[in-house]
Amino acid sequence: MLSLFVVALVSATLLPGGSELWLARLWCQGESAALLWAVASAGNTLGSLINVWLGRYARRFQDRRWFPASRTGLVRAERWYYRFGEWSLLLSWAPLIGDPLTVLAGVFRLPWWRAILLIGLAKGARYALVLLLARQWLAPLCGGA
Repeated sequence: MLSLFVVALVSATLLPGGSELWLARLWCQGESAALLWAVASAGNTLGSLINVWLGRYARRFQDRRWFPASRTGLVRAERWYYRFGEWSLLLSWAPLIGDPLTVLAGVFRLPWWRAILLIGLAKGARYALVLLLARQWLAPLCGGA
């Protein structure tokens, strides 16, 4: 279970990971679906909260040459974020856009309780769907797990 937590946490940061496959593998081995869901959701949510934390402190470095976003890019991101707002975090589970959304939530100082709630909902729904699909498609391959 600790391995799933770590893989899910790393998968939610800006580093690559494959927590869905790890979750399905453990489910196939007969682990409790409810426990797998809770561990993966918690790890992945915590990983995204690390992104929020990084975003909260990243803006102080915006004048440095090595900063990854230009002023124009930040203004564009700010407009986009204010247009769609905190509800965009419901897409924090999505590949490619999810991690930057969580960083933006930090940059624009979304209150922690809202970030936890929205990210937790999104990540929990994603892992529930992964487990549902595993039950649907993998059960015959896993011996009916």
